[in-house]
Amino acid sequence: MRRADLSEANLTEAELTNADLTNADLWRACLKGAKMSRVSLRRADLSEADLSGADLSGADLRGSDLTGSNLSGGNLTGANMMGADLSGANMTRADLSRASLTGANLTNINLTGVDVTGVEIPNDLLNN
Repeated sequence: MRRADLSEANLTEAELTNADLTNADLWRACLKGAKMSRVSLRRADLSEADLSGADLSGADLRGSDLTGSNLSGGNLTGANMMGADLSGANMTRADLSRASLTGANLTNINLTGVDVTGVEIPNDLLNN
């Protein structure tokens, strides 16, 4: 499903474990509660997508566009988000334990109640 155009698709609770969605267009897609562990979403457009409650554990999100997305309550344990654009994302109560956020754009993200145990997080974010 590389480069798939799934913009504005309703994929609520979809089973996408281990799927290859590299460079996919998921702009404004609804992925509430989707099972996406170990999915490849490298350089995917997930801007304004609803990923609330989704399981993205071990997902590869390197270089992805997640601007304005809703990741609240999501499981991002061990996810690789290096270089991803998370500006304006809602990550309320998400589990980011052991995730990598190195080089990610974290401007105006909501980290209320987020588990950041063992997270690779830029020092400048921690100092603000």
